[in-house]
Amino acid sequence: MTAASSTGQSSWPADNARGPGLVSESTRSETVRTGHCLCLRIAYRVVGDPIDPHLCSCEHETRISGAPAVLWVGFRRDSLTWTGPGREPKWYSTYPTLHRGFCAECSSTIASVDDTAPHLIAVSGFSLDDRSGTDPVGHSYRHEAAPWMTISLAPDPLLHRPS
Repeated sequence: MTAASSTGQSSWPADNARGPGLVSESTRSETVRTGHCLCLRIAYRVVGDPIDPHLCSCEHETRISGAPAVLWVGFRRDSLTWTGPGREPKWYSTYPTLHRGFCAECSSTIASVDDTAPHLIAVSGFSLDDRSGTDPVGHSYRHEAAPWMTISLAPDPLLHRPS
C-alpha cells in the first residue's frame, strides 16, 4: 500500500479493486445493498449486515464533508463490488493508514479503508440507497464535534476512541 504523499494524493488501492461477481457463495443469502455517488459514476453493491455504523467528527471528516459529522457504515471488504461506469473511486490518503474513496467527477465521498482493519471497508452512510439498519451506534471523535452539537450516542464501541 502506498503511503500518503505530502499532498495526501495516493494511487491506493488500485491492486485491491473488486470486480463484478466476486462475492463468495457464503454471503449470497445475506442482505444486498447498493449505493452510489451523486452523479452515479461510482456505484457499488455490498452484501451482508452493517458493521459499526457510527458518526465521526474528526478533522478529516469535517473538512472533507463540510459537515459536523459523517455517517460511516462498515461492511466486510470482500463483500463490496464496484459496479458503476467509473469503477472504483479515486483514493486520497488523509493519514498514512487511512484512505478515502471519492468520485473524481462529482466529489462525493464514498468509502474509507483503514490499513489497521484491512478486512473492512466503510461506505458513507448517505451513499447507500437503503439506509435501514444503519442507525449509528456511536460517535467517534465527539470531543472534536461542533460545540453546538448535542450528542446522545455513546463513544464508538468498536474503535475505543476517547469521549
